[in-house]
Amino acid sequence: MKIAPRQIDSFLQSPDPETRAVLVYGRDAGQVHERLASLIAAVLEDPDDPFCLSELQAADIRKDPARLVEEASALALTGGRRVVRILSASDALTPSLRDFLAEPKGEALLLLGADELGPRSTLRRLFEDDKQAAAVPCYGDEGAGLERIIREALHPLEIDLDARSYLLNHLGGDRLVTRRELEKLKLYVEGNERVTLTDVVESIGDSSTLTLEDIAFAVGQGARSSLEEALERVHLEGSSPVAILRATSHHFLRLHLVRSHMDRGENPGEALKTLKPQVFFKRVPAFREQAGRWSLPALGRALALLAEREVACKSSGLPAKAICDRTLLELATRSGKEG
Repeated sequence: MKIAPRQIDSFLQSPDPETRAVLVYGRDAGQVHERLASLIAAVLEDPDDPFCLSELQAADIRKDPARLVEEASALALTGGRRVVRILSASDALTPSLRDFLAEPKGEALLLLGADELGPRSTLRRLFEDDKQAAAVPCYGDEGAGLERIIREALHPLEIDLDARSYLLNHLGGDRLVTRRELEKLKLYVEGNERVTLTDVVESIGDSSTLTLEDIAFAVGQGARSSLEEALERVHLEGSSPVAILRATSHHFLRLHLVRSHMDRGENPGEALKTLKPQVFFKRVPAFREQAGRWSLPALGRALALLAEREVACKSSGLPAKAICDRTLLELATRSGKEG
């Protein structure tokens, strides 16, 4: 079954006892991790009990499909239900999971964590359609959802409007990163009653989320030297190539939206106001220049290339870092040179 967004919180707190397997997937790896942890806590009396929780990599099941049934059938030495957590799940596991759901063994709950899965994904469709399974999407925090996380994390502090806008514009891509940055911010302002824009910039100004934005702006500007420096930094910090490509795609989608309004006759200032969240004020001049530099067809080709290379990172077998860097340098070279 497909868990609707409004039902996710209640499902995580109390999953249906008849559910034998749950797929948690999406581009927000931190949110996937957090929701898997919530399900484990809801099912197990002691989530740290190694006799009640076992972990498998998807590759373990592909090499030996019998491992899935063995782990699902095993009994907890201390009694109670067990959980089998399966990481890095993909469509390659669909046959094994289909066989398991057709005739479940044991009492364990299977929890699968996966990256983003499109509507045509066989694994996602299996979990959405089977009555004994559930699919929980994780598409990142934004809008009211992100604002709620910010408000709860910083409570009881008051947040200035421009500080709130900055946080909304720079956080949300990864739930764990968002929580870490907000914890750091709260420690930074300890003893104060309000959070100002200066506090926010000085606290999270060196976060990887800003570096990803630096990459996207460098690509749009055609600034190869700045791009190479930012890429070196995010690779050292451990950011995944897919996350880097997605951050750049997000930037180009926003450019595409603004440029489409400009081509319909709106001035750049009016077009920029259509973006939610708004561009951070210090970035506005560069964003406006890029919206004028890139034509709609060129932006469309850039977005298609980014999507194509993201798939290549996941499935081609070639080094994802090399694919990512080559793609972004190629786009930076194109900047402003295509009609």
